[in-house]
Amino acid sequence: MTSQTVNGITPPQAWDILQSNSGATLIDVRTSMEYEYVGHPVNAINIPWKEAPDWVINPDFTHKVRAALTARRGTGEDIESLPVLTICRSGKRSLAAAEELMRQGFRNVYNVEEGFEGDLDGKKHRSTINGWRNRNLPWEQS
Repeated sequence: MTSQTVNGITPPQAWDILQSNSGATLIDVRTSMEYEYVGHPVNAINIPWKEAPDWVINPDFTHKVRAALTARRGTGEDIESLPVLTICRSGKRSLAAAEELMRQGFRNVYNVEEGFEGDLDGKKHRSTINGWRNRNLPWEQS
């Protein structure tokens, strides 16, 4: 167990970390449908925290994150010390996922607080106020 807290960051701060640290990995915790059809940050790895239709927490989430980091970095590296950034639609699911990673021994975890689509505006639309996409950071659709 760790007593550290998750670092909350903005999308531009996340982009800076990803550009300046080759060991940093962005985990997109949204559903596979959101990831594919709404779009996702370039080079993000999709590991859903919850998936439709059941919306239960993925019991293999931490294991899949470890496997993805090991595949990307190799077995000789202390993957739990590498920067792991989590992102979802608005920053809430990704915070829960980031907190779980911290509980499971990861020590350098960041949550992209505005998420990919950002907060709702007055007309209940996203991607107009903030978020990865609104800030014109690199993203793609499948």
